[in-house]
Amino acid sequence: MSETAEPGLRERKKAATRQALHEAALRLAFEHGPENVTVEAIADETGVSRRTFSNYFANKEEALFYGDLQRMRQLAGLVRARPADETPWAALSAAAEEFYRELGDLDPDWMTRNRMVRRHPSLAAAQVQTFAALEREMAAEVAARLGPATDPLGLRSQLIAGTFLSVLRISLNVWLERRPDVGYWDLAGESLAEAGRGFA
Repeated sequence: MSETAEPGLRERKKAATRQALHEAALRLAFEHGPENVTVEAIADETGVSRRTFSNYFANKEEALFYGDLQRMRQLAGLVRARPADETPWAALSAAAEEFYRELGDLDPDWMTRNRMVRRHPSLAAAQVQTFAALEREMAAEVAARLGPATDPLGLRSQLIAGTFLSVLRISLNVWLERRPDVGYWDLAGESLAEAGRGFA
């Protein structure tokens, strides 16, 4: 019985270390600016070695965007769980609504980091790479719904996934910059409905 429990404990410890490194990276970036943060500083802040850091992240950018990656994986999982008879756009939109309704009000630290990203081109590039990974995963989910007969080249799947993520990203940028008197999902949901008319 202990043999089955031990891997679970080990995985939880690894997840806790990864999360601690991510939070330390964000904290240091807020305090000193992302350009002044080093891998060594993140490791020291967390109380681990530089080598331990490298077991979890390839660089400081990965550590900074780990939270985004986790949220994206959660969103992809919600898409995967949607009923098989839903159209791709309906499944994507319903999964996004479920995700953001459960998330609730966006975390102030997360919003601050997004503003910080726009001020630092090197971090913006890293964020684009993170979103590209999600776009590939989303495109695969869409392709599974469309089937090879409908989308033999995978082009439609990539267009749908790319449009979906672009709507979420642009809605977030507008919401952060202009601070409308509506919640983020209210704005994003309306934008998704508008964009989705071409994929109905």
